[in-house]
Formats: sequence, C-alpha cells, structure tokens
Amino acid sequence: MQKKKRWIYGLITAAVVIGLGYVAFYFLFLDFLVDYWWFDSLGYGGYFFLRFLYRYLVFAGVTLFFFLIFFLNFWIASRFLGSGLPSSEKKDKSRKLQYREVARLFRSGSMKVYAPLSLVLSIFIALPLFEKWERFLFFLFGPDAGIADPAFGNDVSFYLFSYPMHILIEQRLVIAVAILVAASVLLYRVERRMLAKTDRALPKGAKLHLNILALVLAALVGWGLFLGKYDLLYYAEHMPLFFGPGFTQMHVTLPLIWISVVLWIAAALSVLYYLNFRKRLIPVIALVVVFAGVYALGTTSFLPQMVQKYIVLPNEMSREKPYIENSIQATLSAYNLSGVETRNFQVDQIPWGDTDRAIRRNIQNTPVWDRNLLEDVYDQLQNIRPYYNFTGVDVDRYEIGGQYQQVNLAAREINLDKLPGTGNNWINRHLQYTHGYGAVMTPAAQSGEELMQWFIKGISPASEYDFRISNPRIYFGLEDLDYVIAPNDAKEMDYPDGDSFAGNDYEGDGGVAVNSLFRKLLFSVYFEDRNILFTTKTNNDSKILFRRNIREAINHLTPYFRLDRDPYLVATEDGLFWMQDAYTRSRWYPNAAPYDGRKNYIRNSVKIVVDAYNGTADYYMADPDDPVIRAYNRIYPGLLQPMDEMPRSLKSHVRYPKDIFEIQTGIYTRYHQKDSKTFYQEEDLWESAHQRQEEIREIGSQSMRAYYLTLDLIEKEKSEFLLVSPMSPKNRPNLRALVIAGCDPAHYGKFYV
Repeated sequence: MQKKKRWIYGLITAAVVIGLGYVAFYFLFLDFLVDYWWFDSLGYGGYFFLRFLYRYLVFAGVTLFFFLIFFLNFWIASRFLGSGLPSSEKKDKSRKLQYREVARLFRSGSMKVYAPLSLVLSIFIALPLFEKWERFLFFLFGPDAGIADPAFGNDVSFYLFSYPMHILIEQRLVIAVAILVAASVLLYRVERRMLAKTDRALPKGAKLHLNILALVLAALVGWGLFLGKYDLLYYAEHMPLFFGPGFTQMHVTLPLIWISVVLWIAAALSVLYYLNFRKRLIPVIALVVVFAGVYALGTTSFLPQMVQKYIVLPNEMSREKPYIENSIQATLSAYNLSGVETRNFQVDQIPWGDTDRAIRRNIQNTPVWDRNLLEDVYDQLQNIRPYYNFTGVDVDRYEIGGQYQQVNLAAREINLDKLPGTGNNWINRHLQYTHGYGAVMTPAAQSGEELMQWFIKGISPASEYDFRISNPRIYFGLEDLDYVIAPNDAKEMDYPDGDSFAGNDYEGDGGVAVNSLFRKLLFSVYFEDRNILFTTKTNNDSKILFRRNIREAINHLTPYFRLDRDPYLVATEDGLFWMQDAYTRSRWYPNAAPYDGRKNYIRNSVKIVVDAYNGTADYYMADPDDPVIRAYNRIYPGLLQPMDEMPRSLKSHVRYPKDIFEIQTGIYTRYHQKDSKTFYQEEDLWESAHQRQEEIREIGSQSMRAYYLTLDLIEKEKSEFLLVSPMSPKNRPNLRALVIAGCDPAHYGKFYV
C-alpha cells in the first residue's frame, strides 16, 4: 500500500514538474529567445534587453520596497508580541514555558509566516506598476516642457509625467498602509487579550507603532485629497463650451479641497488623541462631522450647481472669460496649433499672356483619379500574375524629367492566398514565393479617357524617365505575410519570365539564422510547423523572415507609439522603402479639450523608415520640441536619430500625415476663435466642407477628407506639396477657409489658414 502511494505521489510530482517545465519553456524561454533573435537581427538587441531590464527592475524595485515596508512592520510588531510573562505565574513552570513558547513563535517562528506573507502582499501592491512600468520611467526621465499651466503655475511636464505617477503611488501606499494598520490592530488585539488575563497592559512600543502607522495613513489620505485639486484641470462638465475648470471649480471646489485637507489632518490627529487618552470626545466628533460635511460639499454636485445656477449663469461670459481663454490657449498648445498663420487669399488678375503658363503649372499636378479606383486599374493593367497584389495607392511627389511632379504609386506585393489550387503548398508558400517585386507609378493628373501614362511600369521596373530602382524586391510590406526561409535550396521565385520564372537567393540582412538543428527545432515549435524541422531545403545561409507586415513589426518593436493608418511607399535608386508616421499621445495635458473623449495631446514626433528588402526599421525624431518624445529619447538612448541623419533621397519624401492633420483641423474648427467672446457665442464655428455624392438610389453629401495637392499657395510661383482641408461655416455650404499644412522641408508642419 505504501509503495502504491509513493508511485501515485511520484506520478503527480512528475506531472506537475513536466507541466511547469512546458509552461516555462513555451511561454518564457521560447518567446524570450525568439524575440531576442528577432530584435537582434534588426540591430536592436541592446534595446530589447534594456526594455526587459526596465520592466523587471521597476517591478522588482517596487516589490522590494513594499516587501521591506510589510516585513519590517511585521518584525517590529513581533517584538511586542508575547513580550511579557505574567508575574503571578512565574512560579508555575508549565505556564512559564507556555508563554516562552508563544514569545518564540511570535519572534522567530512567525518569520516563516511573515516573510512569505510580506512577499505576497508586496507583489499584490506592486502589480499595477508592472503593467504601467513605462509611466514610472516617465516619472524618472520626463523633461521640462517649458510651458506653465495657468491655474497652478506648474510646468506641463508635471502633468504629463509626474501627476499620473503621484496618483498611482498614493493609491498603492494607502492600500499597503491600510493593510498594515488592520494587521497590526489584529495582532495587538490578540496580544492585549492574552495580557488582560494577567492584568498587564500592551507595551508602549506597540502603541507607538500603531500611532505611527495611523499617522502615516492619515498623511497619505491627506496627500490624496491634495492631489484632487489637479483633477480640476480635467473637468469636462463645461463641454462643449470649454474644457477644464471654470469659475465654480476655482472659487468653490478648490477652496473646499484645501479646507478638506486641513480638516482631515485635524480630525485624524484628534481621533488619535482620543484613542490614546480617552479625552475630549465632543471636539473630536465635531471635527469629524465638520470634515465629512465639507468633503461632501466638495465632492457632490449640490453646492457647485447652486453657485453655477445663481452666480455664474446670470453673468456667464464675464465669470468664465479667463477660464475660456485658458482652455483656448491650452488646447491650441496641446495640438501644436498655437503658431497657425492666417492669410487672406487674394484672387489676382493674371496677364493674358501668363494665363496658360500659370494654369499649366497647377493643373499638371492636380489629382484626377480616385485612389480606390486607381488600385483596380493597376491590378488590371500591371498585376502580371494572379499571386501579386497592389496594396493601396500612395500619393507623393518626385522629380520626373526635371519637373516637380505629384504622382500615384503602389507596391506589387506577393499575395499567397491567390496561389492556384495545388500550388498553394508549403514549399511554395515558405520557400519559393517569398517576395513581391517592384512598383508602378503614374502622374496624378491624367484623364481617364486617355491611355494611361506610366512613370514606372512592368514586372522588372522600367521607366522612360530614367527612374532606376536597383533592388525592387519586397520581402516586407503591408500584406499579412507568412514566414519564409531564404535563401534555400529550392530556389526562390524572383519574378515571372515567360512560362517560367527567374530564380533568386536572398542576400539581405533581415531574418534570423536557422542553420542549426536547435534553431530549426525551436522555430518549428514556435510556429507549430514541423516542416521547418524536417525540410532538407535549408542551407548554412538560410534565415527565417517573419513579422513581415511592417505595422506588426513596428508595433512589436515600439508598442508605445501610435501608428498612422496610411504608411506609404518611397521608391529610390537604392531600393524600395516604407515610410510610417508615428505619434506620441497623452490624456494628461492640463486644460486641453480631448479629441476622442480621452486623449488631449498628440504630436507627429517620429518618422519610421522600413527597408522593404531587409526589414530594418530606422526611427527619426521629427519633433524635438515634444517633451514626450524627448522622454523616450532619454529612456531609450540610441533608438531615435535626428532628422538630419535621414538620407536625402528619403527626406525629400517626408510628408505631413493625414491622421493627425484631421484631428488638428477638427479641433481648429472651434478653437480658431481665439477671442473669448466670439468663442463663447460660437459666432464663427467651422466644419469640414461637404462634397456631394451621388449613389444609384440616393443623393447626399459627406465630409471631405483632407487631400494632398501640389500648388503655390504658400509662396507665389513656387509649387509645394501640401495637405489641404477646405472648411465651411457650420451647417452652411459656403467655403470659409482652407487649412493647409506644408509637407516640403522649407515649410514642413507649418499651418496656414
């Protein structure tokens, strides 16, 4: 029977060990190792370890901090537990031994309980900081913004980086100290009952310990009440009129917060005094009641509503004027709209002889084709084979034949889902059909009734305009591409050549080597594909290329950046590249109106260039004035490069992105009214102009999206690539203004209205 039990226990133990080993291998070791190899293949191995160390060092440091708080307090408490022997029992040896045993358990044996208990509690308290570890890094590395909030005079960086951390720290400390107070009260209560049987009092040290813990808890709660004043800067009840605190919040709620802090401290001290000396109960009750009343007035809507209704609303404009102005200034600053240049557009008379030249200069770059329709045209005329796909049409500008020309272009990517029947097999998907090839480019302005004019066309990119692409292969793009192994002994299909295809061996820097049995085994487990392990088509140079969708790759590299929805292709003599705009955002900019109900700060601070052949990603700091991106630059030194280091062939194709532009213009439709009276009366509200759309069964209109144009609106006689959004008065069909963002280097990011 005993032997059978040992077998059962052995099997259970083995199953547990195997299960834990599987979890550790699959979810810890395997993911960690594959991630490291992938990061290292892109040149970010050091960055990978830095992020890993940051996360776990922050968590370990905070856990250790709370562990010491819990353990030291439990240890201090244990010094006063079982501390006294009853005098009446000193001659009773058995009773004396019993008390000594209790004392020993509390003072030494109890550490076996206190240590793991402290660890569990500290992990519980520190867990939110494991999830929000980057907030802690912002707190440490955040730079000054150089802008003060008008309400309290703090630098904006305090709200972007420090205030969120103060809230989190205060909450976790309150929970930790509250647990300690409750545990200490429980332990000392047990000790007191034991001592009461022998007419002995609780040691003074124990009372002092409890008092200190209670004072610390009271101070932390007071700190939380004090932090509540900053929450007024995010008061949203005045929307849609303005965002942030108004007259009532600054003249009623704020004073009540200060009074609450003072009363809380006084009430806490008086309660402690009463608990220690059992005197002056009535003043204690009075202080507690007064605090509760003041706190209720500050946190409920009754008093603020009365003040708003009877004092503010009858004189709303004069009462709220300074706060409206604060909201306007803060919102314009948060969305980088403070420097918008307003111009009156004059319609000049053009001399008859110059008319044709002026018109030709602008019309030759006026886009005619709808991008969605143009994608279908590209598919029909330039797809070459069914397994190719054009992934969206991009808008850009190039020097074509010595002329500044707006163009449409698209990448010819591989689409393995279009492989016919039996051709859709493992060898084709992962060894042979590994990449797309080339791009097509057409002028923006050409009639649909004429033959299509091509700047670049054909499977092996050809151009009549001396446009060369030395390496047109696309291993990384916008398609959701599966992993491939290249080079390999099955030979990759480079491009169709009649009834056959030209072969190719990948020679790029991308991918992770799979030149050993160990690596093949790991990747076969990682991708759950045994063919990786058993294929005989790999060689010593073979690499596995995965995460080939550039957005997926960027999100894995830098998950803290928000990506623009429209990455675009850039064709250069050196090859094909993807340009991806990225944003830094926050919800903590004081007094600024949110654009999505939550976020109220955004900057296009990063330009990311991904090599379509190698998959390498280079990050460039596009807005060095953004405090958030400067914080990231401090946290991850070497990740971001200055824009001056971007190659000229790529820098000439940087453009202002649509996503942030449409957010900014949406804000500007209201906040261009910088005069508080005009803003209050909504005399000049705008909206995006509407375009008429005719469907088969209905006629209606929809808001016009921003679009790229090449015009001479900023400087006369100088055509520039611009992002334009027409504006109309609210609910009226008239054109009121054009909001323009410059895209070329001379005026990049500058707004003109």
